Amino acid sequence: MKQSDLFRENADNCLNLAERAESDPAFRRYTRMAQGWHALANEQDWLDGEVTPVFPGRGEPLHE
Repeated sequence: MKQSDLFRENADNCLNLAERAESDPAFRRYTRMAQGWHALANEQDWLDGEVTPVFPGRGEPLHE
């Protein structure tokens, strides 16, 4: 299993915890954690060469 897939599983776990959260602060905390795991997964995909890097804000692929 790829590292990014493990990160996405962690994000899903956090979203499950958010659904069961008994308070708004806990819900927000788990939601932020899920967002962080998703960001890490996307970064890992980039590091593994599975996605094309883009210029921030422009959405255009980098060209060498």
